[in-house]
Amino acid sequence: MLEDGTVFKGKGFGSNGEITGEVVFNTSMTGYQEILTDPSYNEQIITMTYPQIGNYGVNEKDMESGRIQLSGLIVKEYLDYYSNWRAQSSLDDYLKKYNIAAISDIDTRELTRHIRSKGSMNGILSTENFDIDYLRKKLDDYPGLIGRDLVKNVTCSKPYYYNKKLKNSQYNITAIDYGLKLNILRCLSDEGFMIKVVPASASSADILKDNPDGIFLSNGPGDPSAIDYAIKTISELVGKKPVFGICLGHQLLALALGAKTYKLKFGHHGGNHPVKNIETGGVEITTQNHGFNVDTESLKRLKNIKYSITHVNLNDGTIEGIDYENISAYSVQHHPEGGPGPHDSRYIFKKFAEKIEKFANNNK
Repeated sequence: MLEDGTVFKGKGFGSNGEITGEVVFNTSMTGYQEILTDPSYNEQIITMTYPQIGNYGVNEKDMESGRIQLSGLIVKEYLDYYSNWRAQSSLDDYLKKYNIAAISDIDTRELTRHIRSKGSMNGILSTENFDIDYLRKKLDDYPGLIGRDLVKNVTCSKPYYYNKKLKNSQYNITAIDYGLKLNILRCLSDEGFMIKVVPASASSADILKDNPDGIFLSNGPGDPSAIDYAIKTISELVGKKPVFGICLGHQLLALALGAKTYKLKFGHHGGNHPVKNIETGGVEITTQNHGFNVDTESLKRLKNIKYSITHVNLNDGTIEGIDYENISAYSVQHHPEGGPGPHDSRYIFKKFAEKIEKFANNNK
């Protein structure tokens, strides 16, 4: 049931239960396991627009975190008879392992069109109680995502090194974990960065005492404006070290500099979003997963910050990348690491090394 009273009835699979969350749709044709385990989907119920889900099973290597992160899954057709040489279990067993409820055999095209028209909204998925008045009351009590800090649900509990034995590392960086995807760590490691990961609650003093060459701000779930402690920490770091942010990190960086964010009507979730690179004029197909965006007009009111918009979404004209030249910081709204999705934007990780090198040369 959606918050506007629309009801969809289908077949349950995965775990039995009753869950609430924000209902959104994802347009990726593959990669359901990466989507399930992406911390940015915390407290969301994901509708897959691709009709057949489960046909290649799941495995331990395609996880983007240590567990399933979303609240629930909605599909058109669940295929329990999986076939893939890498598969270790079925999607149904995987959902049961992490106590996640799912529903199949509903018209996901109708649901997606409804969300596109009305906007993302809260919903409740139940395999146990089908009383409409009961579900309505339970859904009315759900607070939603706006104004809530969901990062605390997904950040690491203590600092750790991701790749301490990395050979021929170029730079030491600190990654602040707001809901960090593993594939981002892999991409940073591939570029030669030695990575220390710290919790979202880490203070600027704790981060700077390690004297990292650069600071990475990760992706994550929920409303960026609600994470006041992260905004404060980032504001104390900018200008002191090169900073690179992805997705939620992109939004938090903008907020720390004095810009604003707003909620998108139905968000961007999928692996096929066209983004124009303003610097080259080229178009990149990107992976995206966000429900909030940086407000363009608020950037114009920033004081003493020289910035340029580097990437723009071709579907709706929203900001996809910003370079803050005079403070050695930059960020992108989309996911250059893919997982799932294309690799068109992988070059963005190389830019971090360039920023660090330039910053070091300017501060000799």
